Amino acid sequence: MTSSVDSSFESMGPMILRLGYDIQFEIPAPVTIVALLNVHPSRGANLRAPDELQVEPALQVEKFMDSFGNRCSRFLAPQGGLRLSNSTLIYDSGQPDFISLSAREIPVHELPHDALRYLYNSRYCEVDKFSMIAVELFGDLPKGWSRVQAVCDWVHTKVSFGYQYARPTKTALDVYTERFGVCRDFQHLAVTMCRALNIPARYATGYLGDIGVPVSADPMDFSAWFEVYLEDRWWAFDARNNRPRIGRVLMAVGRDASDVAITTSFGMTKLTHFTVVSEQVPQGQATAV
Repeated sequence: MTSSVDSSFESMGPMILRLGYDIQFEIPAPVTIVALLNVHPSRGANLRAPDELQVEPALQVEKFMDSFGNRCSRFLAPQGGLRLSNSTLIYDSGQPDFISLSAREIPVHELPHDALRYLYNSRYCEVDKFSMIAVELFGDLPKGWSRVQAVCDWVHTKVSFGYQYARPTKTALDVYTERFGVCRDFQHLAVTMCRALNIPARYATGYLGDIGVPVSADPMDFSAWFEVYLEDRWWAFDARNNRPRIGRVLMAVGRDASDVAITTSFGMTKLTHFTVVSEQVPQGQATAV
């Protein structure tokens, strides 16, 4: 199996990105909501404007860090309309996702303790059911970066994308069996394959605008990708797009999509409006949010 990494994807140079969202709900009865709608702390130093969740009507919002290191907000939403919005600016190097073909896999007994949980089963990633599958497909390949890329290549080739295939209960095994899915399904399957090979892998979500690639006809949404621990750090991989991308801005990481839901409502809510913005700011407009 050969790698299809596009190492010729060139930098666009430093840039400022405008990030934002406008999410609206109709709330039939008071409900507690936890939101993960902030840029991840690892990108905090790159922010060029406040990154604060705006809630309408104005509510008391509790801010905290979850066990995965994500910025979270919790509030009690009253009955009626609810709007969550934000607009901010962030510096980006304009470099595509980093590639390190020499990055090696780390034996389990040498892994950092906090990476171990990304080897286990989770809600959407049935690692135990893939132990034989992953070894048959990738067990004979050289360990390291190229083997993770081979997983991405396989998932990207074997799974067909389509919004009509979205299903909130779909697991990695379902994706493997059906061979259809949306963005998160590609990542869940790749994450599960990696974990079955004893490579720590975690699910990631954030902004990924159409920068340096043809503009998609589909409405902008938050995106999903995954990260693996190789050598001495976490690296971004993307089984859906399967090419280095510019302007990837991390918001949250977790074991799978259940850990990084944009909003979790402990009761009934009805989504009535959803827009996301992730775009390069033209030169000379970088001071206006």
